[in-house]
Amino acid sequence: MALRVVFADDNYLVRQGVTSLLAEVEDIDVVATAADLSSLMTAVADSSPDVVLTDIRMPPSNTDEGIQAAKRIRTEHSGVGVVVLSQYVEEDYVFELLAGGVAGMGYLLKERVTDLDELVHALHEVARGGSVLDPLVVEALLARGSRDGPLLGLTDREREVLQVMATGRNNATIAKTLFMSDRAVEKHIGSVFQKLGLVDEHEVSRRVMAVLAYLEATGSSR
Repeated sequence: MALRVVFADDNYLVRQGVTSLLAEVEDIDVVATAADLSSLMTAVADSSPDVVLTDIRMPPSNTDEGIQAAKRIRTEHSGVGVVVLSQYVEEDYVFELLAGGVAGMGYLLKERVTDLDELVHALHEVARGGSVLDPLVVEALLARGSRDGPLLGLTDREREVLQVMATGRNNATIAKTLFMSDRAVEKHIGSVFQKLGLVDEHEVSRRVMAVLAYLEATGSSR
């Protein structure tokens, strides 16, 4: 069965372009598009999608409507995944998006829409309850975390594994990317979870929570 997607962006050409790209994917069905927060929420209610792909800035204020939509969808339409697109790495918005839980949430830079494989991977991942962060967002979070917070205790290799892991990749892909054995990857991930106090977290959440853990420790400085 095709993945049902609602796509929101206030730029008509972007809406048409991304919709056309996704139409080329056999198991993706764009069931509705929207140009602002109000029409997005209406489309979600009317279309019952599996996942929403939305720009972070839309009318009426062109600030954080995508984040607002994600929060409302989490509350009003549980089970619908949301991938938010942003022009830049905005750490505060990442934290706001995922502070209520990481399951079924994603944050990508808009440049990723031109990489169809990456985009489709993200849509499927969040639709099934997983989480995806753009690699550049992960780099920014890790850089900030290296100056303060629980990431200070990680080894360089653990940080490398964490960076790839947080972009939504499974252990086999991490091993291939970093030229490691599957067993070594499992060992490093277990060590990361242990050092960040995520041993008892649900599996679907703790992989990305490992990257975001330090934000909770430094959140008071925001």
